[in-house]
Parts: sequence; structure tokens; C-alpha cells
Amino acid sequence: MISIIIISGRSGSGKSTALHVLEDLGYYCIDNLPVSLLPPLIKQISTSNSPSKVCISIDARNIAEDLALFPSVIEGIEEVELQIVYLDSTSPTLVKRFSETRRKHPLSNETRDLLASLEYETELLDPIAAIADISIDTTNLNIHDLRDLIGKRLTGKKPELALSFQSFAFKSGVPIEADLVFDVRCLPNPHWITSLRALTGLDKPVADFLKEHKEVEAMEHDIKTFLATWLPKFEKTNRNYMTIAIGCTGGQHRSVYVCDKLFQHFQSQWSNVQIKHRELGNTDSRH
Repeated sequence: MISIIIISGRSGSGKSTALHVLEDLGYYCIDNLPVSLLPPLIKQISTSNSPSKVCISIDARNIAEDLALFPSVIEGIEEVELQIVYLDSTSPTLVKRFSETRRKHPLSNETRDLLASLEYETELLDPIAAIADISIDTTNLNIHDLRDLIGKRLTGKKPELALSFQSFAFKSGVPIEADLVFDVRCLPNPHWITSLRALTGLDKPVADFLKEHKEVEAMEHDIKTFLATWLPKFEKTNRNYMTIAIGCTGGQHRSVYVCDKLFQHFQSQWSNVQIKHRELGNTDSRH
């Protein structure tokens, strides 16, 4: 069964945040779809190889006459699992949010100020609010609370932090996507062992060489401890992904070995963990 969530609500109530959360959870999201296009869209989704989870935002930027017809349009839709969610906050809260962001309300003009625009918006969206399956008051929610609430109320889960471990060579530059960078150039270098020079940190002889040195194990332990302590903190601030980069001089031995050990460790604790050895040109994704 195809799942469609329709998000609506007054401007500033959190619709964009809700869309981002659902997009992170695998929904195909459409912002401000005209109500008149809803039936043909659903028909197309139902009869073609389209995404099975769709989120559609419908708000006051729509044609006013179409908004009034929303209940009758919805009444004729039966072939999908449909859920209507309406977000709102008190008018003083919305006024404050617009003031803080210095954004212009989409309905305001030369004759209609912000408060009047919000009142008019309430009138326009009343047909949707009246038949909403879920109504959420975001007045006292910050963006992190709202993200958690949207995920749990609508899908029963929240977006999980995706981890990407990447080894690299400092001589080629730090990866621009790196969130955290660890330098392991202080560790013993297999490059200076002739028999190991052509190998990589993924090869057993190199791994055996590095395991013999206590400082390698200590470095690995300290990075694991740091990440175990702070990754949950990052996740609580609604970070959706983090790239942890491990660098050495050539990106072939030490960084590859440590990166792979970290990947193996955190793969058992997080549901979405990836690894990439930039200088080796390979990527491994395991879930």
C-alpha cells in the first residue's frame, strides 16, 4: 500500500522542518502542490513504478478556490493510505518567529500586515485543518523537539545518524566533507618496511605490523572512546550524517588500518555505517 502524508499549516508553524524529517526517513517530498493536481498525482503514483512513501505539502500559497475544495478532493481518494497532518502555533508565536527570521509572510501585501495575513491564512486553511488526522501545536517546540515529534508521531521512528568513515592522505588534502578529522601520522609507518610498502592497511602483514605497536592500539581506543561519547550528542542535535576522516601521510597504511578498525567497531552499534578509502579508490557500504 502506498503511504501518502499531506502536511499543511500556517506559515512559520514548522512545515519545512516536517518535510525535511520525512525526506530523511525516505519519503519523496513535494512542496506546495496545487490541490487540483493531487488526484492525478495519486493516480500516477498508484499505477506506475513510483515511490511508495510520499509527503506532500499544501499551504496557503495554493489557489484559494482549490483550498476550499480540498475536503471533496480527498473524499474521492481511496487507493492509497492517506494521512493529513496540520501544524499550527499561536499567532503571537508566529509573529515572533517571522520577526526573528525577518521573512515576509507569503500572503502579506501593501494593505495586509503580518497579523492580518495570519488571520487570513487561518481562514484559507480551515477546510484542511477541519479534517486533519493529526493536529500538532508547535508553539512550545524548538526545531529539535519538532523533528523528534514528527518522526515519532508520523512514522514511529526518527532519522538516525549515518556515519561515514574515510581514510585519506594529508598530502592530497583533507576531505572537504569531513566533520571530524583525526591525524594518525604519529604512528609507526609501514612504508619504511620494504616488504610492506606496496601493501595497504587492509592486508594482513600490515595489520600484524601495526598490532605489534601499543601506540596504535592506544590511538584506536582513544578515537573509539571520543566517538562513543560525542556521537550521541551530535545525534541529539538532529545531525543526519557525519563523516569521520582518518589521515596519514600517504593514505595507504595507517589511516586505512585505523579507519577499517573503527568501521568494524561502530558497524555493530549504528544501523547506517559506511567506509571509504579515498586514496585506494574504494567504498564499502554495509547496513
